[in-house]
Amino acid sequence: MPDADDLADRLQAGDLSMYELESHADPATATAARREYLRRATGTSLEAVGAFTVDPAAAESNVENMVGAIQIPMGVAGPLSIRGSAAAGEYHLPLATTEGALVASINRGCSALDEAGGVTARVTKNGMTRAPVFQVHDVAEGQAVAEWVRDNEDRLARAAATTTDHGELQWVRPYVVGDSVFVRFSYDTKDAMGMNMATIATGAAADLIEDETTAELVSLSGNLCTDKKPAAINAVEGRGRSVTADARIPREVIADRFDTTPEAIAAVNTRKNLIGSAKAGSLGFNAHVANVVAGMFLATGQDPAQVVEGANAITTVEARRDELYASVSLASLELGTVGGGTGLPTQSDGLDLLGLAGGGDPPGSNADALAEVVAAAALAGELSLLAALASRHLASAHEDLGR
Repeated sequence: MPDADDLADRLQAGDLSMYELESHADPATATAARREYLRRATGTSLEAVGAFTVDPAAAESNVENMVGAIQIPMGVAGPLSIRGSAAAGEYHLPLATTEGALVASINRGCSALDEAGGVTARVTKNGMTRAPVFQVHDVAEGQAVAEWVRDNEDRLARAAATTTDHGELQWVRPYVVGDSVFVRFSYDTKDAMGMNMATIATGAAADLIEDETTAELVSLSGNLCTDKKPAAINAVEGRGRSVTADARIPREVIADRFDTTPEAIAAVNTRKNLIGSAKAGSLGFNAHVANVVAGMFLATGQDPAQVVEGANAITTVEARRDELYASVSLASLELGTVGGGTGLPTQSDGLDLLGLAGGGDPPGSNADALAEVVAAAALAGELSLLAALASRHLASAHEDLGR
């Protein structure tokens, strides 16, 4: 069995490509060989990247041409009391970030929310989507294909079911655009984020559409899904989990914890999150939900590219006589507790910290709970930032923390 230096020699000579190394050595040796080759080629040692706890063999399904792993500092906020349909109890929130003051800000929000009795959260919709696009001869033919899809949803569900024991087709919706027909499929993927599951299942259903109609598949993804891009369809119809969290915070807690008033926080939310976002043409009407989604996604092994959809959120605030009402609604939160990066050791620790690693009982309950926790954490972050702006403490808070 060749060692890392031998393989690096062959890479340098052009006898092997990086992607071929696992065919000649175990994954750990192949990983070391790539680092050695890059050291020779670029003069960069990659010493820090080479110090990691990830098993290269276990990571083969997560990355290609592995050379090591990066580290992102992880902090914890909370505990935060959550009353959800799946999440129930106090949760310490793992957040991986390089942004100073972020965890402190979320922690401040958690403290105020906990003093006010905690957060209520609910998953209101669940469905991972994939939308292939077909070509037809003309609009009349497109309408005929759309009608066939509507009339044969049961057959499409059976075709999709042949590819998975875990996913379940929920509904199918066709859209005709000239000589293109888009068909949006939605699946219950239980505790998995389910993008790969939905793609494979949709491939089988698309084969049936081609066999039974005049439509010709152009692309298994037609961007009406919509994955990893800002999209109004996800804001309206949802993708992954649609989840809402809210809380009522007594006026005295707002004064004590934030040195401001419900009216001042509500004014900031209206003019910043609502009017300002509308003027900007934003698809999200919030202060910084992406910060919380990104931090928790990185800490729990989610796909970081799907922060795009996770930030598609609306924050509402209302000043009432004796309290502040605040909510955050995330339309398209795509996450899971099995599959993807959730099994990597540090990310698994993040899920263990929440008590949500692995599949839930019943299936889907752990992913539902994780969605409710993320929404509650986002509410803590929104409340803290809005209060900092209302009290004009944002800049001083960053200065005090040396950021």
